[in-house]
Parts: sequence; C-alpha cells; structure tokens
Amino acid sequence: MIMRQGQQLLLPANPVFIWSSLLGALLLNMLLNMGVLGRSAWVPDLLALVLVFWTVHQPLRISIGAAFLFGLLMDAHQGSLLGQHALAYTVLSFFAITLHRRLLWFPVPSQALQVLPLFAAAHGIALAMRMMSGGVFPGWALVLAPFLEASLWPLATLILLAPQRRAPDPDEVRPL
Repeated sequence: MIMRQGQQLLLPANPVFIWSSLLGALLLNMLLNMGVLGRSAWVPDLLALVLVFWTVHQPLRISIGAAFLFGLLMDAHQGSLLGQHALAYTVLSFFAITLHRRLLWFPVPSQALQVLPLFAAAHGIALAMRMMSGGVFPGWALVLAPFLEASLWPLATLILLAPQRRAPDPDEVRPL
C-alpha cells in the first residue's frame, strides 16, 4: 500500500495486544455501566470505539464475527435485549471495514469526523432495537455519545498505535 507523505512506518500489530485492548475496553465499559454514571445515555461506548479502531487498522484480524461476540457480551452484561448491541456492533464493524482503506489516507482529525456517522448509526440501531422491544426512551442526551466517541478517536489512535511505532533509527546507511 502506498503511504501518504510524512506517514510513519509502523511495526506489525501484536495479536495479543489487539485482543487485550478489546477485552480491556469491554471491562472498562462494564465498569462505566456500574459506576456513578450508571447507564447514562451520553456516556461514550469505549468498546465500540476500540472495535472500530481495530476493524479499520486490522480488518483481517478483527472482523464482524468478533464484533458480534463482543456485542453479545455487552447484551448479557447490561441485561438488555439479546442482540441489541450485537447488531449495532456488527453493522458498525461492517461499515468500518468498507471505509478502512479510504479512512487511513486522511489525518487523524479528519478520520474522527468520518467515523462520527458510524457511531451515530450504531447508537441509532441500538435505540431502535430498544424502542421496538418496548423500552423507555433514554433522553436526548443520547445524541452526545457519538460526538464524544468521535472526539476520543485521536486519543485512541495515539494510545493503540503506540506499541507499533518504530523508534528513530540512527543508522545513516538504511533509510527506514
């Protein structure tokens, strides 16, 4: 793949780091749901953020099946309609895979703007599933969650790509 000007060459992603970051995001989501904030509608879904990040950066390792599995785990944890998060995460992962080649050509702030509709669609799907099953409308604060997730995209990029960044090589013979 041709890289854009000034883009840093990254080391291969460690599968253990990928899966541990996904499990860590799942546990952090669970802690946020049980904490002081409870199940507030405006709280960003960190698992969705990390799932989209790895689906964009490693689409062959993190696929739609992994998104479905993590969605089922979130459904079981929250006691919500079984398949609500699974469907939302699956659609989110599908659209992230379809956009991943184009998305990586842009700088990180532009990427955050482009993943915003993905997060909004995932929250819309989860809300539609909740409302169709007879749930209560969580309030208009739900609109803030996709914006918070998109604003966390640069931080997630910085943290999750840190192990792959190469140290500056002082060797003058080799350009890489």
